[in-house]
Amino acid sequence: MSVPKKKIGIITLHGYENYGNKLQNYALQEVIKSLGFMAQTVVIRNTQTNDKKYLRKFKTAIKMSLKELYKNIATRINRRKFYYANKALIDKRTNYFKDFSQIYLNEKFYNNSSAELKKVSSEYDYFITGSDQVWNPLYINKAPIYFLTFTNKRKRIAYAPSFGRSDLPIEYQDKFRSWISDMAQLSVREESGANIIKKLTGRNVTVLADPTLMLSKEQWLSISKEAPNKTKKKYILTYFLGGITKKIQLQISDIAECYNLKIINLVDMKDKKTYETGPSEFIDFINSASVFFTDSFHGVVFSILTQTPFVVYERISKSSSMYSRIETLLDMFDLRDREAINIKNKEQVFNMDFSHTYSILELERKKGLDYLKETLDVEDES
Repeated sequence: MSVPKKKIGIITLHGYENYGNKLQNYALQEVIKSLGFMAQTVVIRNTQTNDKKYLRKFKTAIKMSLKELYKNIATRINRRKFYYANKALIDKRTNYFKDFSQIYLNEKFYNNSSAELKKVSSEYDYFITGSDQVWNPLYINKAPIYFLTFTNKRKRIAYAPSFGRSDLPIEYQDKFRSWISDMAQLSVREESGANIIKKLTGRNVTVLADPTLMLSKEQWLSISKEAPNKTKKKYILTYFLGGITKKIQLQISDIAECYNLKIINLVDMKDKKTYETGPSEFIDFINSASVFFTDSFHGVVFSILTQTPFVVYERISKSSSMYSRIETLLDMFDLRDREAINIKNKEQVFNMDFSHTYSILELERKKGLDYLKETLDVEDES
């Protein structure tokens, strides 16, 4: 009689709009499965009543200054206006992400209640939180879930989670210190995250590569798909999550004109058909590009995996810098010369050497697998 596989529950950010989120979720699932486990993404749905939601928002609001409150209200109104003005297009794109999840992810949904969380805890042998920005203080309302506080301490494993920033605001430090101290196994995705944990708890933490780097180019291409509107011409691909300046637009246009390349802009609503595309198309767009301009962490990851020349920019953002995760990635692969500030001429944009990255990938994959084998009690075959 065969022994049933142990069940591993993956806890990560859940949504239907971010390429990197869905692809890192898939990658971690596949790596866990390769070790002989059953992997399932556990989605804890918010089941707060409207009264509780309004009370929480009210408590948050009374802590704000009038200026902060006005800004918060204005932001919410603008977001709502933006959504309804573009609802049809956004819904089509969301459906691409839902289709990807249904095809490639093993997800199970639970309600966020004490009884349900108790049930969740009993159904899995271990839980892994990560990767992605699960420890970003922006998600403080759901932070206990991402620190696995609903289950036994011995079941709590962190695989390359990110704080999404290089420092932790003082008002969150006590809670984060307590939650992190109760993790049975710890790792992070960035050096800055290791520094945060060291300062909070005194613990030295392993820095692991993002799960997406654990799969080979061939594995990724096996789930990639051409977008219906994909151009037959050679093209420049852009993907800017923080917006793009006029100066950068002019630089890219100049290169496109000089080399007779079409420009494809992902997440640009002006190009409706391209905007609609999902995670599988995202992989193919990067793989087929002549060069890729981006401010995205996972944009850089898939450029490395597909060996597509890229130029990376620091994201335009009013919040605390999230560039530390890209710096860790570039340092890991000795690719600091691909930062926009280090590109001196047009020829350098296309001339990129990936010959040294394979051995680094192999080393990082072994490091990640060794960590999972140890934390999940996998016995190596002799």
